[in-house]
Amino acid sequence: MRKLILLPLLIAPLAGCMQDPLSRGAGGAVAGAVIADATGGSALTGAVVGGLAGAATCGVNVGLPPCRPRY
Repeated sequence: MRKLILLPLLIAPLAGCMQDPLSRGAGGAVAGAVIADATGGSALTGAVVGGLAGAATCGVNVGLPPCRPRY
């Protein structure tokens, strides 16, 4: 339970750098691994699912800033 309480504190610094699919995927992978580990699941599976979900949010309006390509 303590890990779930610390999760927002660990993920909050990533909020400012979610401008492209790569950073959203990385943030999602970190969040997925932490959540899976805290709930007794596989951290690797959580990272894969979180990374895919994070990268997929670039095409969906979920309240995050719009994605910009990295050129």
